[in-house]
Amino acid sequence: MAKVPPGVVAAWTVLLGAMILAVFPYVWMLRTAFAEDTYVRGMNLIPDRFTLNNFVVAWFDSGMSAAMLNGAIVTSGILILQLATGIPAAYAFAKLRFRGRDALFGIVLASLIIPAQAIAVPLFLGVSTLDLANTHAALILPFATSAFGIFLMRQHMVTIPDALLDAARMDGFGHGRILSNVVIPMSRPAILTFALFSVFGSWNEYLWPLLVARAEAIRTPPLALALLQTDALNTDLGVLAAAAVIVTVPIVVLFIVTRRSFVAGLTGGEVTG
Repeated sequence: MAKVPPGVVAAWTVLLGAMILAVFPYVWMLRTAFAEDTYVRGMNLIPDRFTLNNFVVAWFDSGMSAAMLNGAIVTSGILILQLATGIPAAYAFAKLRFRGRDALFGIVLASLIIPAQAIAVPLFLGVSTLDLANTHAALILPFATSAFGIFLMRQHMVTIPDALLDAARMDGFGHGRILSNVVIPMSRPAILTFALFSVFGSWNEYLWPLLVARAEAIRTPPLALALLQTDALNTDLGVLAAAAVIVTVPIVVLFIVTRRSFVAGLTGGEVTG
């Protein structure tokens, strides 16, 4: 039997410890959500009595069902607009030649260093001036495009050989058909990767909904979950944990289903095995 080097053992020990620290809060969240008695002594990871009542209360009595629907509407709307604006912009920056292209792309890159919190107040004033507060439009329109998405997709489109685009032009393709028939199919990993980043960010956004979504009817999942924690009528830890599970599950499932394409988009190639 081969002797394992001490360095490998130490590395695996550190990785295992880090994994336990990262996963334990979610394990305890699940344990609390399914437990009939949430107040326990010690570290009993398996509840004495299981129940689904916490999920029923969280879904029907605590407003999470409406919040999940709002989250799906807002996240989908933001994603559609970001792809509709980001893909053509990325193509233009990657493959078109026009005056001021590099300067404009520099402005896009510069916007990445500006914290979202720094422009929250001006955006809020603009939304209020347009009388869009407490509407889905207020939650969607400020995020209609993404500088990060333009950058990510542009970097992938740059690698597409110009000879392919020249051949398409010789076949009579315009920019629209080149984009839809050549560039988008070849850029699918990068597009999917950005789409996942967009979904994760939009679904978990808290600050902006807190500013503009005052009405209960348009609360997003993170905002509804935060308000549930402060609601004097819903202090049951089991209900809070169940609501957290409800908010978390869609994102976890989405990542598990698309993880290979996600990694391929980040690494610039296909992941097999």
